[in-house]
Amino acid sequence: MRYISTRGQAPSLSFEEVLLTGLASDGGLYVPETLPQFSHEEIASWSKLNYADLAHKILLPFVEADVSSSELKVMVDETYAGFNHKAVAPLVQLDKNEWVLELFHGPTLAFKDFALQLLGRLMDNALIKRDKHLVIMGATSGDTGSAAIEGCKHSKRVKMFILHPHERVSEVQRRQMTTLIGDNIHNIAVRGNFDDCQQMVKQSFADQSFLNGGQLGAVNSINWARIMAQIVYYFYAAVALGGPHRKVSFSVPTGNFGDIYAGYLAQKMGLPIAQLVVATNENDILHRCISANQYQKHGLVQTLSPSMDIMVSSNFERLLFDLYDCDGPTLSQLLEDLNNGTADSLEPQRWEKARELFSSHRVDDDTTCDVISQVAQEHNYLLDPHSAIGVEAGRVCNQYPHVPMVTLATAHPVKFPEAVIKAGQPTPQLPNHLADLLERKERCEVLDNDLLVVQQYITSKI
Repeated sequence: MRYISTRGQAPSLSFEEVLLTGLASDGGLYVPETLPQFSHEEIASWSKLNYADLAHKILLPFVEADVSSSELKVMVDETYAGFNHKAVAPLVQLDKNEWVLELFHGPTLAFKDFALQLLGRLMDNALIKRDKHLVIMGATSGDTGSAAIEGCKHSKRVKMFILHPHERVSEVQRRQMTTLIGDNIHNIAVRGNFDDCQQMVKQSFADQSFLNGGQLGAVNSINWARIMAQIVYYFYAAVALGGPHRKVSFSVPTGNFGDIYAGYLAQKMGLPIAQLVVATNENDILHRCISANQYQKHGLVQTLSPSMDIMVSSNFERLLFDLYDCDGPTLSQLLEDLNNGTADSLEPQRWEKARELFSSHRVDDDTTCDVISQVAQEHNYLLDPHSAIGVEAGRVCNQYPHVPMVTLATAHPVKFPEAVIKAGQPTPQLPNHLADLLERKERCEVLDNDLLVVQQYITSKI
């Protein structure tokens, strides 16, 4: 399988090359030329597989030119053995045809662990084969950073620089990054917002001369391997609920569009999905685009769901590539026009295609707290704020009440105590392996929102 850039000007690459490259040389994102297709009979035959075995089945076609079946099997087994629930991604029923898919049983209590624990192993495997080293530069709105560090911290061939917006992530999220201390780990708090951090990463990939011959690698969801790994849990949940013989709907808390894009790919690969719901907080550019074809950037709002405080969703470009018939030059011009404000909508026929694929809803902080409180009282179940947004959006947008609606619970509520307390619920307790997190020593550099300053810091450490 080969991978092509959404901008159409970069060379096609193998999986291993895409894994280590991250962003394409033309500024685009890599996507597979073709997707593997699974029949209903094949999907039905997976009903008794555990999570790791299912991951092996679904991921092998994407990587087999570079990673053998046996190598991948060892990696997925090791990755998901590190989760603290035997089901890895357990389903919890809230009400009739209303479910929560718990994606927070990994080491850092967030859905990012599903991809990043595997990504670290895939990268190590590739770097050892090629006898290479890599400088990882990533931006996080909260959860990617700790999951990436946890997944790559043991690698002797990687130096990591993770940027997060200063004082715009929760204390638990920050400490999960800054208390993982090692010679190859560097946390940078940027005096700006997530979009500023993400823009620095993209600019650095576009011009890597500041590394003096070194190579940048990506752990953000611009890296195809992140998206690929997240496809698996859509199949896992659907099969557990009777798929493919019955359809399943999914509501997905959405910031950078990677998680729900994985669901869209699962559907294209043969999984019968009735509805995909884009759930946003007050930073609702995706909801405005999908619901009303309005793509105007507003000022970024700091909310109780900080992992979704994003205005420029990188992975939306991958969807637009499909909506615009895989026409790289046309997409490049559209993105330029959207980013500089000379365009504020999609072509009507492209927007109609998006409307057929997705529903969407915006949830503010007050409603988020109301949902946390209601679900706790009526179902004795505690949601984190992002998952609460997913539950509410799923309820509002549900077009098929007879079909199971599954909300992706993207993080453990302990990571966002402010929202839980504001919802009138007791402060959640850290699990045993993180019980002393608030007492651990931190290491982090606070830097100005200046690309040159950040790049100089990185070169000083490598």
